[in-house]
Amino acid sequence: PELLVIASGAEVHPALEACRSLAAEGRRVRLVSMPSWELFAEQSPAYREAVLPEAVRCRLAVEAGSTLGWCRFIGDGGSCIGIDRFGASAPGEENLESFGFSAGAIAARARELLHG
Repeated sequence: PELLVIASGAEVHPALEACRSLAAEGRRVRLVSMPSWELFAEQSPAYREAVLPEAVRCRLAVEAGSTLGWCRFIGDGGSCIGIDRFGASAPGEENLESFGFSAGAIAARARELLHG
């Protein structure tokens, strides 16, 4: 893959939609569902490398919470969509869109990374 998108929980579905959109554009994208950093860290180095190849520097994490800690998975060349400020009061879909968690917003950030 040329891009790794890493998400967990409810963020996996919009990330999957974004990855499908990017794949339709001819991009080679891998979506990784990572429900637990700790369980991932307990896996063998070979498994971790197979899931998150070091050679793929273009990485995007999607976390509907703080981005703290994601740097160990996205590295220097990666980016993270998350919430690093106080929340907002609005209907759920509006908040998801404004914080960048929609499939369209995820795909747009991924394109920015790919065009680097």
